[in-house]
Amino acid sequence: MKKLEVVIVGAGQRGRGYARYAIEHPDKVVIKAIAEPHDFYRNALAKEHNITSARLFRDWKEVAARSKFADAVVIATQDKMHTEPAIAFSNLGYDILLEKPMAPSESECNQIVETVKKNHTLLAVSHVLRYAPYTQKLKKIIHSGRIGDVISIQRLEPVGYWHHAHSYVRGNWRKELNSTFMLMAKSCHDLDWIRYFAEASCKKISSFGNLKHFKKENKPDGASDRCVNCKVESNCPYSAKKIYLGMYKSGHIDWPVSYITTDISTSGIEQALRNGDYGKCVYECDNDVVDHQVVNMEFANAVTASFTMTAFTPFGDRKTTIFGTRGQISYDGSKMQIYDFLTDKTETLKSDSLPSGIFSGHNGGDNGLMQHFVDAAITRDADKILSGPDETLETHLMVFAAEKSRRTGQVVYL
Repeated sequence: MKKLEVVIVGAGQRGRGYARYAIEHPDKVVIKAIAEPHDFYRNALAKEHNITSARLFRDWKEVAARSKFADAVVIATQDKMHTEPAIAFSNLGYDILLEKPMAPSESECNQIVETVKKNHTLLAVSHVLRYAPYTQKLKKIIHSGRIGDVISIQRLEPVGYWHHAHSYVRGNWRKELNSTFMLMAKSCHDLDWIRYFAEASCKKISSFGNLKHFKKENKPDGASDRCVNCKVESNCPYSAKKIYLGMYKSGHIDWPVSYITTDISTSGIEQALRNGDYGKCVYECDNDVVDHQVVNMEFANAVTASFTMTAFTPFGDRKTTIFGTRGQISYDGSKMQIYDFLTDKTETLKSDSLPSGIFSGHNGGDNGLMQHFVDAAITRDADKILSGPDETLETHLMVFAAEKSRRTGQVVYL
């Protein structure tokens, strides 16, 4: 079978993660080129995949200026940098795996979908939760009729107190102007996941949420602007010293520690906290995205759903309950419980009863996405992609509608 030749655009955490599929499956994928402005990340990924300097680029436009020399491109740039390369590479005939969200505006999402459909190129947006083994296990159980007809869905995304502080208060997604609004940046694939299980189009949606805690008025008395010289940081759960130095001292050197500095040492981390954004007091940042939000949905088949995203939890797996006419299923990241109304009994499927890979990236969804995308591109079978352009556009429009509701206080009809 022919190997899929792939260009990686954006060699950050997500780009490196997708590229790893080529290491684990060298019979299926080979990385042909890398476009990344940051020397350290570009060179590190090149070393992993033995990419020569002739195939290393600082800008994706340098790749797009050449005649097509690979089969597909993984676009894992920042949220606002998706539209232009997606359109350019589709016009060149590349199949595309595009990191979520597709784009920060409805018009750009429409442009991307129109372009790939016109060019007959494949598009897989990284709604990785669809591809997780537990998702497919849930699908099989529901389609077996075991809990009857699905009536409602309840889902919680526990962002995690330190994760929210890292990414959405101190980090790249803290300001809507620089990326996109919180629901789109963090939870567009949750609403997509809910739509996947509702199995019908969303007809109306409402949402509430705001930035409540991470504001200047909540700064503790005596706190300074940086954690490294703060008198009260030892009593603050969001202390950058506690988060990054604490992880490093416990032996954790990957994300998020590796994200704040390339010098993974006590002195390197301390320097990053003294000088960089990740050492700032969470109450003195320029963040403006919400720290908690709820979304309510009604679908064309009368299924209802509720979704909660909140910063104020431990960092952990999403929690889901699906309510049916004959029973319910709950999943919390480590076990799945199926309650049967007829027998009045609960069956528990623990991790060893679930498909393998359950604890890898996004509960195995990252690997699943790459597997489906690669197989689709090699066989030219678009049906292997579980999140194709039309349904991806539909679920992105749900997210835009939810944000409109949050801002206006009105129910939005799609």
